[in-house]
Amino acid sequence: MSFKGTVVIKKEDEWIVATCLENNIASQGKTIDDAIENLKEAITLYYEDETKNLIQNEQIYVTTLEIAL
Repeated sequence: MSFKGTVVIKKEDEWIVATCLENNIASQGKTIDDAIENLKEAITLYYEDETKNLIQNEQIYVTTLEIAL
């Protein structure tokens, strides 16, 4: 399985925080590289659990939403 997402990286106090916008998963590190590596691990674990749910015949739907303002 492959995942491609949008990541926001910002400095908060002494930490660098990386947040994936598609699934609201965040992680942190002392450097940008550390924060991104930690985020990759968190996303992998998150989708590993989701894959187990799919195997148990749970249905998950993903869609997009556009609203004219």
